[in-house]
Amino acid sequence: MSDSKMRRLRDAASGPGTLISEDCKIEGLVTGSGNFMINGSVEGECDIDGSVTLAKGGFWKGVLKANSVIIAGTIDGDIVAAGQVEISDTAKITGTVSGEAIAVAEGAVVEGVMKTTGHENPHEFVEKRQSGDEPD
Repeated sequence: MSDSKMRRLRDAASGPGTLISEDCKIEGLVTGSGNFMINGSVEGECDIDGSVTLAKGGFWKGVLKANSVIIAGTIDGDIVAAGQVEISDTAKITGTVSGEAIAVAEGAVVEGVMKTTGHENPHEFVEKRQSGDEPD
């Protein structure tokens, strides 16, 4: 089994990222490249050439488009990923989720449609962390 199937997107993220802190609210179009960590609130759309992580306390309303997406917070809108989407156990999503591969943790709430754009046959997702090892 290749190492890439055993790693989560968060483990693979490297380099400096853009942080939107808990008390920050952004409205409008968000663009850029690199890794984005959203702890605050965003209302609008984005087109990111990189990864977007919506943290446990984060909120997004609108279309979130990026290379890869990790959701632990709440999103009211669509997710469009060119690559992988990871949905954690604390995620609450209302909208369409599309990506090359989608991993959903037990406990996540997804009200909408999920579409995979990649492989025809499902691939196994191997969890490396044990309960309690997950950072907030």
